[in-house]
Amino acid sequence: MRLDRLVLLGTKGGPAIRPGGPMPTASLLEMGGWRIVVDCGLGVAKGLVEAGVSLKELDLIFITHLHSDHVLELGPLIHTAWTAGLATPVTVYGPPGIGAVWAGFLQSLNYDIALRIDDEGRPDLNELVQIVEFDEGPLAVPDLEVAALRVPHPPVIDCFALRFEHDGWRVTFSADTAYFPPLADFAAGSDILVHEAMLERGVDRIVAKTGNGERLKAHILAAHTEARDVAQIAAAAQVNLLALHHLVPADDPDITEADWLAEIMPVFDGPVIVGRDGTEIHRMPAED
Repeated sequence: MRLDRLVLLGTKGGPAIRPGGPMPTASLLEMGGWRIVVDCGLGVAKGLVEAGVSLKELDLIFITHLHSDHVLELGPLIHTAWTAGLATPVTVYGPPGIGAVWAGFLQSLNYDIALRIDDEGRPDLNELVQIVEFDEGPLAVPDLEVAALRVPHPPVIDCFALRFEHDGWRVTFSADTAYFPPLADFAAGSDILVHEAMLERGVDRIVAKTGNGERLKAHILAAHTEARDVAQIAAAAQVNLLALHHLVPADDPDITEADWLAEIMPVFDGPVIVGRDGTEIHRMPAED
C-alpha cells in the first residue's frame, strides 16, 4: 500500500526556465492507493522519476487549465511512460479543450507511435488513455471525493481549483487564480492547501528578463494572488498546512523564503511551506 503524500514536482510560475532554476507547475498526490499527477508543466516526467515513481504505473492526471506551463508535457509524459512499459489505462481529467490537446499530440507523433506499435509490439497508446473534460462541481473518480471550483484567471475562462479527499485526508489545489475569497469555503478544513503566490515587487524584474513590458506585467498582476492575500484564504479556510507553489517570482536571488514568510505569517499563524522542486509532504498518522 502506498503511503499518502504530496510532492511538489515543479514550483515555478510561468513557462520560462533558467539555468539552475525551478521547473514549471506539476505536483504528485498519492492518496488512497491512487497516484495522481496535478498539472504537467515542463519537467514533470523527470520530477516523477526523481520522486521514486515508476512511470509505467501512472493512474490519474488532472489538468487545471490549458496554459502551457500546466499542460506542455502532458503528451510527452504519457508517451514516455508508454515507452517505459505502461500497459494499463490512464485517465486524464481536464477542462474543455483537453481532448484536442491530446488528439493534437497523437497526430504530431503519429509516425513514432505507429512505428513502435508495429515494430516493438506496444499496445495502442490511444486506447490506453481516457479523456474526461470536466466543469465545476463534483467529479466522478473511483474511490476518491474530488471537486472542482472555477477560479478567476483572466483571460482564461476554464481554470479550476481542485479538492481531493480520501479517508479523512483533504488536499486542495488553488490552480492559477487572482485573489478569490470563495476559495476559502472550497478549501475549508483542508489538511493541505497548495496555493499559488505572487510578490508584486518581483514582477518588474520578471518583465525585465522576459520582455513584453507593461502588457505582461498587467496580466501577471490581474491573474495571480499576492502572498498576503493567500494568507487570508488559508486563515479563513482554517487549513492545517499552507504550501506555496507556482511562485511568481520563483528564481529571483533577491527574494528569499524569508520574504514570502514575512507576507504570510502576520495573517496566517499555521505551518507554511515555501515550495521548492521535490518538496515532499507526508500525511501525518492519526492520533489514537
